[in-house]
Amino acid sequence: MDIPSTWLRPRAEIIYCAPTQETDDDAIGSSSKFPLGYLIAAHRTQNVVRSCSRWLQDQHYRPWRLHPLKLQPLTPVPSDLEISRAQVAKPVDQLATEIGLLPEELESYGRNKAKVRLSLLDRLHSQPDGKYVLVAGITPTPLGEGKSTVTVGLVQALSAHLKLNSFACLRQPSQGPTFGVKGGAAGGGYAQVIPMEEFNLHLTGDIHAITAANNLVAAAIDARILHEATQSDKALFKRLVPSVNGVRKFSPIQISRLRRLGINKTDPESLTSQEISNFVRLDLDPKKITWQRVVDTNDRFLRKITIGQASTEKGQIRETGFDIAVASEIMAILALADSLEDMKNRLARMVVGTSHSGLPVTAEDLGVSGALAVLMKDAIKPTLMQTLEGTPVFVHAGPFANIAHGNSSVLADKLALKLVGRDGFVVTEAGFGADIGMEKFFNIKCRASGLRPNVVVLVATVRALKMHGGGPHVSAGSPLPREYIDENLSLVAGGCQSNLKKQIQIAQQFGVPVVVALNVFKTDTQAEIDLVCQIARECGAFDALPCNHWAQGGRGSVALAQAVKQAASKPSNFQFLYHSEMPIVEKIRTIAQRVYGADDIDLSLEAQTKIDYYNQQGYGSLPICMAKTHLSLSHMPDKKGAPTGFVLPIRDVRASVGAGFIYPLVGTVSAGTSTTPELWFLNLRESPNYSLNSGAEPLSVKLIHTLNS
Repeated sequence: MDIPSTWLRPRAEIIYCAPTQETDDDAIGSSSKFPLGYLIAAHRTQNVVRSCSRWLQDQHYRPWRLHPLKLQPLTPVPSDLEISRAQVAKPVDQLATEIGLLPEELESYGRNKAKVRLSLLDRLHSQPDGKYVLVAGITPTPLGEGKSTVTVGLVQALSAHLKLNSFACLRQPSQGPTFGVKGGAAGGGYAQVIPMEEFNLHLTGDIHAITAANNLVAAAIDARILHEATQSDKALFKRLVPSVNGVRKFSPIQISRLRRLGINKTDPESLTSQEISNFVRLDLDPKKITWQRVVDTNDRFLRKITIGQASTEKGQIRETGFDIAVASEIMAILALADSLEDMKNRLARMVVGTSHSGLPVTAEDLGVSGALAVLMKDAIKPTLMQTLEGTPVFVHAGPFANIAHGNSSVLADKLALKLVGRDGFVVTEAGFGADIGMEKFFNIKCRASGLRPNVVVLVATVRALKMHGGGPHVSAGSPLPREYIDENLSLVAGGCQSNLKKQIQIAQQFGVPVVVALNVFKTDTQAEIDLVCQIARECGAFDALPCNHWAQGGRGSVALAQAVKQAASKPSNFQFLYHSEMPIVEKIRTIAQRVYGADDIDLSLEAQTKIDYYNQQGYGSLPICMAKTHLSLSHMPDKKGAPTGFVLPIRDVRASVGAGFIYPLVGTVSAGTSTTPELWFLNLRESPNYSLNSGAEPLSVKLIHTLNS
């Protein structure tokens, strides 16, 4: 019978079943003229339902079936590279299957690493997030205190030993620290990401993509200045809006520029002479270009250069310089973007300089934001790797913690929080001490992501506490003084009552419980370890525990993992340190007084002028990203412990509008390749005994020696 249309829902699919009669006398239903068409249609419909059900099931959260790798620590502990090469890593596609990733969500880069597509966020959008743990530290020595090692050891303990889903989220290392005294960032000992060489060298090319994008902007700036200086308005217009098949047409990015100029026209032929002039001329002031070129190598002779000396540049000579690649604003944007579209919008907003009339000039004004997004389209996907015990790690982004926010990407954290599930843990690391990396994680990264942390793990070492308690100066590349090797309880107590106590208090201002992780070195005595844990608890830490992950792997951090699990179950009262609408000066003062312990701030005339300009341009609500030495709570690197009674000098104030923050320059700190020369510009060949006095070998010494040979 015909079915009335009123019986059907809108957009319903109709399967028409023509009555097909079987003529074979032995066929089923032949005597009754059974219509096989109806049966075929019914089976087809059933298959569609089953197929859709399987597809829908695949879209749901998949419980983990993680198979940890066995670890057999040796004594004495071999070099990091020997440990890495002795472990047989799981194929990355196997790891992906174990943690619930679908094959179409993975883009393999060889056997050991793969990009994860952002479509995962859409598939698991309704899945509750896991617990969010931040690893920060006390004010470090120039040798580093092992935050990355603690991060890896903690997730190994959570996943391989407590059988809880956990993810580590780490930054990608730059070639600067890797080939300098500081070494790589894969962790160390039996708590590291493997393969170590691939982690520390190139990885999946994200930093190279940032370098290409950054230098494309730099090339576009100088090319635009040259063309504007040597061509008429009409010639420029023909270049910018070329005739294709006799027709000129504005691109979407050009229409956006016209709108910003107040020109509501879409037909190139309708512009007046004045409108054409306004459209084609950015009028960049060469003396006020803030954009630098970048290179991912410590090349001190590129810090200040002169360009435009070839005859083809027609006299457009100016001074500029190179920063190290990870100091690029594009790196900070990569770490804060939550989608490809968001990244493209942030790239478009980047301010590259100022016009002669005082107006900011952006990457979108240059017309390159789309090209930048294309160059960064793969870099925005986090890279999946694994720890020595076969637990998952996301490696993504690597902004500096002095002139940027110093945290891994928002996207890596969001993907990991969905993958671990409600009862899982995501452990992410912030650069430098809690006064820098942690403060920026809370006030900048958490504002951008909307995520709220459950626990702070504060990493301390006995050697750093001795330094803050009055111990002698520590130099990268030189053997440690005897005070750091022999037991000295008075120095330890002094450091605990000053720097450790202050860093715990900083975390507590944000309403997040603190667990102190004492990264144990072989020179630490039991009395020193017990004293640190006791004072830390007295200073307000939820708990404080020694960690031996460097020598034992995840087993050496089980107690820490249990304390983190317990702290994460407590209610969190997270709050920002300041409101975004607070005036820029007051936001800077709030950080200086409540975090660093300063009495007040001292703004230079240049800093105040910049602040007035940023307020005028509408940037006043951006969060603050202080560019300050990491070696002291103050602006004075030699002032250890918890200095008081000082005024914080603000020499200059700059804006990373695309990334979305204002960064004041504190004291003598500067942007670019010269920010921490004491870590990077020494030669490993001149300091072969550096690692002999360390409990954990933070350098990629074996790797460097292997490459040299």
